[in-house]
Amino acid sequence: MIAKMPTIAAIAYKTAKGQPIMYPRNDLSLRDLLADTLSVATQFAVPSEEFLIDPVKARALEIILILHMDHEQNASTSTVRGAGSSQANPFACIASGIAALWGPAHGGANEAVLSMLEEIGTVDNIPEFLFRVKNKIGSQRLMGFGHRVYKTWDPRAEIMKETCDQVLHRLDKYDPLLDIAQKLEQIALNDEYFKSRNLYPNVDFYSGITLRALGIPRSMFTVLFAVARTVGWVAQWREMACEKTRICRPRQMYIGEMHRDVPQHVFPPQHWPEEDKSMISHAKSPGLNPTPSRLLGRTVSVKWNPNQHV
Repeated sequence: MIAKMPTIAAIAYKTAKGQPIMYPRNDLSLRDLLADTLSVATQFAVPSEEFLIDPVKARALEIILILHMDHEQNASTSTVRGAGSSQANPFACIASGIAALWGPAHGGANEAVLSMLEEIGTVDNIPEFLFRVKNKIGSQRLMGFGHRVYKTWDPRAEIMKETCDQVLHRLDKYDPLLDIAQKLEQIALNDEYFKSRNLYPNVDFYSGITLRALGIPRSMFTVLFAVARTVGWVAQWREMACEKTRICRPRQMYIGEMHRDVPQHVFPPQHWPEEDKSMISHAKSPGLNPTPSRLLGRTVSVKWNPNQHV
């Protein structure tokens, strides 16, 4: 499953674009194979020519995969474990993880960072944008900052930033979004508003720019995320299957209203008939404590008579 996922992702993209499918090469490593296969999706390779693997690009893609392989009990991983606890097969469990990752709040974070940088437009617009964020004007949010787990720097962000610089330098490619990102990071890290709220750059802040520099289309960002996270999903599923854990059943506590006044025309009062003692059932075994029973909508006690046989 881990080995086939990159091929499935690339073939799906090529099919959607109506382009010829390039089959994976058996002489490549998984990292180079993924770089070669996905390069087909970005039209770097054609069936009539051999595509040469750029080691810097391949290494950057490998780092992105490693950083996204597994990361605690996130939404998709918890979904995989929840589905696996019912003894569903691993293919169904991985599919459930993909469905959870499909949500933009989980798998679309790096896309949201690029959209935010494009919305800012230029470095000169950063102060105004941050002012709107801090004063909650409109729907502006600072994407790529903060994390549910890390209350300081995301350690993956530093590696991703270094990788991004290497890729842009290797390609000799100028990306205006990188200037905006670097300036935005500099201002935010020195702003007491963001520091007091522990809002520091996370891995998504630079991964989107790196993928964009590699030529990966934005529609494939979440797909690449799923390709990498499949390793973690399978590991989590296997760990859970080996431990023979019980089915996942989160506890839910009701904290709502204990009493509600319902209008009589919605639920008119019920008039129950008088209790018929002859209809009261008796316990069939001696030694039982009186237990409640439902009779005509009312709760009555069941009494056992040792002299009466049922």
